[in-house]
Amino acid sequence: MSSDYDDIIHLPHHVSKRHPRMPMRKRAAQFAPFSAITGHAEAIKEAARVTEIEPIMSEDSNATLNKKMTTLMRKIGQRPVVRIHYFCPDKRKEGGCYLQAVGILKKVNFDERYIEIVTQSDQMAISWRWIVDIQEEEAKL
Repeated sequence: MSSDYDDIIHLPHHVSKRHPRMPMRKRAAQFAPFSAITGHAEAIKEAARVTEIEPIMSEDSNATLNKKMTTLMRKIGQRPVVRIHYFCPDKRKEGGCYLQAVGILKKVNFDERYIEIVTQSDQMAISWRWIVDIQEEEAKL
């Protein structure tokens, strides 16, 4: 059987005299998969990341929370240990997550509506807007 390439099929492979042979690693890299759109994989991960919705407190819940804050403010000299359940807004997308912090109550600011506590690792101020619940703990830090 004769084919169209019989005249060249048995010729030796051409070796350039001008260009050095490419190392196998670099040659393999030319055929490696690539991301056609830079950042696309990260965008997909970000979109898939689940966030919780912002809390909507009822008037009764707000009244209960205010009572707890007032009670704790009266005890501030005793340095009560508190557990705060609060919402932390996400910086990148709508929603956020719920967190808890345990620390010594340092300050309750009714004018600017935030509470300040000292935890084992740092000091933090949490806006009342995000506080879902606050409880006094029996244990000392």
